[in-house]
Amino acid sequence: MADRSKMIFGNRISSRDYKKALKSKKKFIKKFGDDSEKDYPVRIEKNKYIGDSLGVNNVLVGDLSKNAHYDPARNAEALGWDLQKGIIVGNIRMGFGHYRISMAIASAAKSMGYVPYWMDLNSYGETTCTKVIGAQNDLYSLGSRMSKNPIFNKLVWEPVNYEGFRAISYNASDQKNAELMAPVYRNVPKDIPVVGTHVWPAQAALHAGMKYVVNAIPDNWPMALHFAEGAVHTVQCHNAYMGYSILNGMNKDKVCEPMPEGSLEYTGHYIDHELVSNIEADCEARMKRRANGKPMRFLLTIGGAGAQKEIFAAIIDYLLPQIRSGNAALFVNVGDYRNVWDELKKEIPGMEALCTEHMDNWEDTEKFAEKTLDPDKDIAGIHGFWHKNIFEAVYCTNLLMRGSDVLVTKPSELAFYPVPKLFIRRVGKHEMWGAIHSAEIGDGTLECRDIPHTLQMIDRFLGTSLLDDMSRQIIANKKSGIYDGAYKVVEIAMGMKNK
Repeated sequence: MADRSKMIFGNRISSRDYKKALKSKKKFIKKFGDDSEKDYPVRIEKNKYIGDSLGVNNVLVGDLSKNAHYDPARNAEALGWDLQKGIIVGNIRMGFGHYRISMAIASAAKSMGYVPYWMDLNSYGETTCTKVIGAQNDLYSLGSRMSKNPIFNKLVWEPVNYEGFRAISYNASDQKNAELMAPVYRNVPKDIPVVGTHVWPAQAALHAGMKYVVNAIPDNWPMALHFAEGAVHTVQCHNAYMGYSILNGMNKDKVCEPMPEGSLEYTGHYIDHELVSNIEADCEARMKRRANGKPMRFLLTIGGAGAQKEIFAAIIDYLLPQIRSGNAALFVNVGDYRNVWDELKKEIPGMEALCTEHMDNWEDTEKFAEKTLDPDKDIAGIHGFWHKNIFEAVYCTNLLMRGSDVLVTKPSELAFYPVPKLFIRRVGKHEMWGAIHSAEIGDGTLECRDIPHTLQMIDRFLGTSLLDDMSRQIIANKKSGIYDGAYKVVEIAMGMKNK
């Protein structure tokens, strides 16, 4: 097998950068060991949290007691592989974004009659793979939190996320590190298609000899970080397609060898079937609520790094008078960060009196989400959501999205979702392109990089026709196929096998 760290799409890596890649791998081996000769057993079980809604089965690797998704009190007997209709969704938890994209791919696969297998490479606690990913995830989360410091953000975080990850030399190191992740695929049938919603599951699958791999790239700022040569790469917007196709700026001012024909595909946005199939009804409901003077429903969702609490607090405090007067209602999903919810209530005078809590009760969350879709039911006040389990913590936002009017989020993976969006400050400069793309296609605002501009945009939603304009544009975007990306990714993956 060719060394993917020496040559990337015909672009030769310098001996200096190759030695750096080797050093990176050796560092992780020294710290976490090398399990390349290990023969880890594999077990498949129905996912008890999103198994029914998204048809997902967990792929458990190694010692079950060290697997983050194994719960002996909840899990039933093991299942077998569906070698005809099975499709693996390879992911990691790094924030919530890659999980959310994985859920979109799984949802689309289920709607198309396929069986999605959830393979979280950050859940196999005894493996070198998970230890390497966990260490990098911890570092990324720390950087996200520290980015609140403007000096650190300007001098370290934004340059790393924007230019550091862009460099082709970065991919060389990632490819070497991904060799340590390959053993988790050893006992996985090699002809089941794999869709990686982060580059590491895609790279690891290729190193392990998986035959059909799709690398679903999340970001539309082209970065060499996202390359998994040997896979079909998919992107959500045309700007990203142009940048990735020529490796734009990935070797400074040098002209790079382009990606070969057939290795890159534009698909559109990766969105859940449940959301795409209900776009017209949900947008019509938003416009009808506004026309009838119903409270405008704002959904605030905090990311997996938990870095936006201060902005949340300012928004909630500003909206309190509107909530009391019945002009606004608020849904707040703090994910699996219970401390964020408790701190918000302490810091904002008058908030707690307006709150209804939906805490770690999935049945209650589902019932509330259904209520928001009932045109005869009025929603008022502040509703807080927290779930200990990661699947519920992430998917809660998806459930609440349909019955919400405005999604308030940083411009990350949620920038691509078919709901009117108010973008707060990014966490990493690469995210700014999500807001730019959304504003261009008319389903989201510009990025509001400080609190005063965020509050100004809330007034625009409450006092103008902005919500109606975005709702109509979302319907038009659907007709253009902009939100069909998840279906197309599945089509590409299964088409590789059936070719």
